[in-house]
Amino acid sequence: MQEAREVRTTCPYCGVGCGVLAEVAADGTTTVRGDPDHPANFGKLCSKGSALGETLGLEGRLLRPEIGGRQASWDEALDLVAEKFSQAVAEHGPDSVAFYVSGQLLTEDYYVANKLMKGFIGSGNIDTNSRLCMASSVAGHRRAFGEDLVPGVYEDFERTDLIVLTGSNTAWCHPVLYQRMLAARKERGTRIVVIDPRRTATADECDLHLALDPGTDVLLFNGLLAHLAHTGKTDAGFIRDHTAGFDAAASLAAADAPSVARVAKGCGLAAADVHAFYDLFAETERTVTVYSQGVNQSAHGTDKVNAIVNCHLATGRIGRPGMGPFSVTGQPNAMGGREVGGLANQLAAHMDFGDEANIDRVSRFWNAPNVARRGGLKAVDMFQAVADGRVKALWVMGTNPAVSMPDASRVRAALSKCDFVAVSDVTRTDTTRYADVLLPAAAWGEKDGTVTNSERRLSRQRPFLPPPGEAKADWRIICEVAARMGFGEAFAYRTPAAIFREHAALSAFENDGKRLFDLGGVADLSDEDYSAFVPRHWPASERGGHQTRLFSDGRFPTQDGRARFVPVRQEATAFTVDADYPLALNTGRLRDQWHTMTRTGNVPRLMANAPEPAVDLHPADAAAHQLKDGDLAHLSTRFGFVRARVRVADAQRRGQAFMPMHWSGQFAARAAAGLLSSPVTDPHSGQPELKHVPARIAREEAGWAGVLITRRDLRPTGFVHWSRHAVEGGWIYELTGTEPPDQGILLARKLLGAQRRDQLLEYTDRRGLAYRAAAIDEGGAMAEALLVAAPDQLPMRDWLVSLLATRQPLSATDRHALLSGRSPVPMPAIGRVVCACFHVGANQLASAVAAGCDSLEAIGSTLRAGTNCGSCRSEIRAIIDARRVQAAE
Repeated sequence: MQEAREVRTTCPYCGVGCGVLAEVAADGTTTVRGDPDHPANFGKLCSKGSALGETLGLEGRLLRPEIGGRQASWDEALDLVAEKFSQAVAEHGPDSVAFYVSGQLLTEDYYVANKLMKGFIGSGNIDTNSRLCMASSVAGHRRAFGEDLVPGVYEDFERTDLIVLTGSNTAWCHPVLYQRMLAARKERGTRIVVIDPRRTATADECDLHLALDPGTDVLLFNGLLAHLAHTGKTDAGFIRDHTAGFDAAASLAAADAPSVARVAKGCGLAAADVHAFYDLFAETERTVTVYSQGVNQSAHGTDKVNAIVNCHLATGRIGRPGMGPFSVTGQPNAMGGREVGGLANQLAAHMDFGDEANIDRVSRFWNAPNVARRGGLKAVDMFQAVADGRVKALWVMGTNPAVSMPDASRVRAALSKCDFVAVSDVTRTDTTRYADVLLPAAAWGEKDGTVTNSERRLSRQRPFLPPPGEAKADWRIICEVAARMGFGEAFAYRTPAAIFREHAALSAFENDGKRLFDLGGVADLSDEDYSAFVPRHWPASERGGHQTRLFSDGRFPTQDGRARFVPVRQEATAFTVDADYPLALNTGRLRDQWHTMTRTGNVPRLMANAPEPAVDLHPADAAAHQLKDGDLAHLSTRFGFVRARVRVADAQRRGQAFMPMHWSGQFAARAAAGLLSSPVTDPHSGQPELKHVPARIAREEAGWAGVLITRRDLRPTGFVHWSRHAVEGGWIYELTGTEPPDQGILLARKLLGAQRRDQLLEYTDRRGLAYRAAAIDEGGAMAEALLVAAPDQLPMRDWLVSLLATRQPLSATDRHALLSGRSPVPMPAIGRVVCACFHVGANQLASAVAAGCDSLEAIGSTLRAGTNCGSCRSEIRAIIDARRVQAAE
């Protein structure tokens, strides 16, 4: 038996980059906790990070290579990938192949993938799913600063007097950072303004919420710039000495937003609220504006970024403590991918294709005479090229475009038509269905390399588990294909440390301070120093020194050292709501879920808060469409349709709808938000419009409903709608059909797994409208249960679910009660889980409130709920408020 050990690593979820301590016990079990010494989180973890130890099982893992659905050896699989890519290049040229990669890759993986495609295959056709989340920030930074740079650091959130959160539900998407913001609010009186069409959990603890109309961000910030100029609240000295283009930007802003009244009308806001925001910004020097996907994921996202940056340049609020524009990333290594050139329009190390000297420099450094000389296809264009046959061979690495890409039906059709598709991943996904070759990749806990978080801080991901089966690190898979394509000498790395050293050396090669991205100080790290690498910002030195805040000297990496104001105007959206599509649909994250749920979807406590795909509607919109809470709805746009449960929510604005982005074919029949999203892209960044698409909704007439509680991992077919969620001991499948109940019973019974009649207990009511069954295993425990009834007539299932988890032999009394679904003895149910960190349910919270816990602090003291990441605080507060209203009545 091995000795217990603890390994410092980094969380694989969002761009906060939290440090994690993974403790591996002598028996091999792993527990995780926040690293108290990591400067990104100081020991805090969100609900997802806290549950990382529960994602390490091998259920569903890809363990061996596959070719055409059959198991194959690594040599056979890699030979085929190399052969198909080489053949396509030889017959159709280098632009006939493409890589679509992921912010889940480590920097070392990203580096060799970019080097292979751009340096040695000779095409720019490598793009990343970061195109879907951060490309507009990249383009906006480059236009304003001359380089893709985030000026500030997390410490600024604690040293500022005003935080403007725009397009960011920080309380759910970056909860550890949000807790740092709330701590500043409590300790120094920092005020928080939230700009978001939805009233999210973030807005519940702010000083001002501006629920602007979707897509009107440029108008709001142009109005702010015009207000600052008109009231003399700009920093004339900073503008004069350190910027260019102010007059043009201010002039266009004044024309676009000539008055507060005009801004208020255009944004759908009250003029008093706009005035309050403008005055607060104007009078508060220490201001940080934090923005994320609500700004980036837009056909005009780059202009939104520059409208924000313009306001900070105009006031000189950049490069100093407690101030600056701050882009927070959605993935753990979105920043690292940008550093190595993972985007199709970048070259490497913050160099681009616009300067022939950059191309020559990278070519000489890599000794790659056939280096790509122009940018490649961005994500949406890449899959269009796959669809029309220009791309003959595609390699997808660690991402799920069949779900996450906009207009996903078209993407799936493109994948099915592609001559050759290779997919390297950890588990099966909707995308792996289209793979000619499947390559099993190492997962978190097995990976070894670096990531860069939203504040430019590099951290190590260290392995604490061996790769299972035949899984390999992504960098090794890529290098082995490169060798088979004839490029072995350039990819003869033995360790990820060797790749990191080359990446760092390239960043410093002939740099001379022209690019701020410079890791030259750590280009000679030994393997031992790499292993012991401590978190640090870049630019970084070998001794651990680093530059935290950028632009403190007022110099920018442009030709003349000045930042650029970028004139922008409010543009019309590509599609507007109308009589046919009367709802503005927004998409985004759930509190406890991650991307397409390949990890989080297998963790019961992370599924407990929102177990089914749902669409949020304002009560008035629900009534107008004859919908009620819990109805099954058919939601459609010009690009496709989905089915989801209706969730009537007072916080949702009238005329708008919201649907989470996470649901895939692994967890529901047809509920992927990508099927609805628009493929229209930003002309500067190539980022698609994922936050606004006109939609219509109608009630799906259900004839019956069913629930299957089982240990088995299934993918039902033949149902109008199904979804599933993990519970302790197995899965719950929610089933719905439009057929009459008797036909629904016949369909649902086919799912039963009992092999012998004496293992099955059954009941059908005399009208044939309800059916109940339970299967007993050989040990006398319940293996599964199936309940079918008319909609809204299903019995409670809490007791049956608990039997699945315990796997204890049933007593005679228990067996008799099985088909009723009710426990023979009283069994209190905790209700829907509200606090995933401590598994506290709504019923427990309501009981605590009824007993006198009338504040968040009292609830935290009694139940611990809300005391870790805090992302459940808004729901807890709603339960407290509901009790107060009830008491008042």
